[in-house]
Amino acid sequence: MTTQTMHRGRLIDHLQLVVEDLQASRRFYGAVFEALGIPIGGSGDDYFWADELFVSTAASAAAQGDLTGRHHLAFQARDRNMVEAFYRAALANGGRDHGAPGERRYHPGYYAAFVLDPDGNNIEAVYHGEAERSAASVEISF
Repeated sequence: MTTQTMHRGRLIDHLQLVVEDLQASRRFYGAVFEALGIPIGGSGDDYFWADELFVSTAASAAAQGDLTGRHHLAFQARDRNMVEAFYRAALANGGRDHGAPGERRYHPGYYAAFVLDPDGNNIEAVYHGEAERSAASVEISF
């Protein structure tokens, strides 16, 4: 039996967005993930995934025929330049401005940008400022 290894972040195990136009979402998220240094983990005719995010059509078995509606999700960025690269990549690939890169009042050092994806989901990239992580991710082997 082959051992598989997954990396998981902090609170969320996984998210699924069910989208109307998968090609538009592939273009948008492909560019956003490239800017954030996140590889596409896999794809098929009616889905793709990266890290903890699974994006599919309503026709996929996991979606059970329904679109998910509007959500807000935030990706972690390593620095301010990555937030700005995310924003540029998103706008150049079907995203719409929902808050240009800048500091927010959530806590000192919170630097973020917001865009709407092709389905109207509010997508954010955030850099929380100088901090030290105890680990890059949690590694799960099975």
